[in-house]
Amino acid sequence: MNDTFLKACRGEKVEYTPVWLMRQAGRYMKEYQEVRSTVDFLTLCKTPELAAKVTLQPVDILGVDAAILFSDILIPVEAMGMNLEFHDQKGPVLGEPVRTKAGVDKLIIPDTEDSMSFVLETIKILRRELENKVPLIGFSGAPWTLATYIIEGGSSKNFLNTKKMMYQNPGLFSMLMEKITATIIEYLTAQIKAGAQAVQLFDSWAGILSPFDYEKIIFPYVKKTIKALKKQDVPVIYFVNNCAGLLEIAKKSGADVIGIDWRVDMAKAVKRLGKKVSVQGNLDPCVLFGPREHIEERVQDILGKARTARGHIFNLGHGILPETPVENAIAMVEAVHKFSRI
Repeated sequence: MNDTFLKACRGEKVEYTPVWLMRQAGRYMKEYQEVRSTVDFLTLCKTPELAAKVTLQPVDILGVDAAILFSDILIPVEAMGMNLEFHDQKGPVLGEPVRTKAGVDKLIIPDTEDSMSFVLETIKILRRELENKVPLIGFSGAPWTLATYIIEGGSSKNFLNTKKMMYQNPGLFSMLMEKITATIIEYLTAQIKAGAQAVQLFDSWAGILSPFDYEKIIFPYVKKTIKALKKQDVPVIYFVNNCAGLLEIAKKSGADVIGIDWRVDMAKAVKRLGKKVSVQGNLDPCVLFGPREHIEERVQDILGKARTARGHIFNLGHGILPETPVENAIAMVEAVHKFSRI
């Protein structure tokens, strides 16, 4: 098996920089679209054979160094007791947003084997299929990011309801965060035991917080989650979107790898994070709409700036966009492999 990705996570010597893409199984690939045309999104997530099929597609087509489980960060939220629907225009919609003690009390800490066995079955299929290929990454949303969806009932522009609860009713907010954190720990531990060889926490909305609120209110739950997961002895990646003001805090999370978005210069990020963690990122997804020469130039820039890091996994600064030409994604992967060997 190609274990370059796992070595880079641990800061070990590698022959080249490994690369994978967030949302690498997705709508930009016609092979994915063919599968997706037969089922709705949630059914795809919950059908192990199909979820495994689309997980594997970019491994073979793009030549990436890791596979990431095809699923959605809100799967455990549904298992906690919320109704979950996906709409093409509005995205995820969660029924009855949780904004009262009664709402928090109704949420359960689900048993993954009982309520999300389809995720574990997908992982088991993938480990068999990937045995001689690349490692498999499991994932979940981070506590704060899942809390925003639970409280808002979906996505939001200003996260007013979430921040109101955080400021006006900190006790209730803490109760909710404890339940979410326990759920994530249970969920990702089960993924690891099923065969995930690394896990990533997506903190997609961390950057909407001030550094003060992030560190004092949210970060303890991040550390609690990662501390529990580290007992499983697999690399933990913590992706912090809009991380420019949060890097000095995030590096104390206990994660092996800090994933960073494209809004930070990689050399400065490496310097701020220090030598105790590896880095992941951080190409702007929109660069993949440029010509091959431009893609290669930007890849070389990031590779050069990340050379002093403990370890580097090349990735986009966020998920690949549905309109991305697949040949440009392939060009990026090839450029990473080519220029990191020099």
